[in-house]
Amino acid sequence: MTKEEIKKIVENSKKVLEQDHENFAKSIKSDLALFKKKTLDQI
Repeated sequence: MTKEEIKKIVENSKKVLEQDHENFAKSIKSDLALFKKKTLDQI
């Protein structure tokens, strides 16, 4: 593998990880909002 190939792989991995992180954060925020709503509805 050349240095350029490795660099491309690392960049692609970084993009995938950032997207996964963003999706995970959105999921957690969504779950939290839903939990708050359910809790408030119960009160």
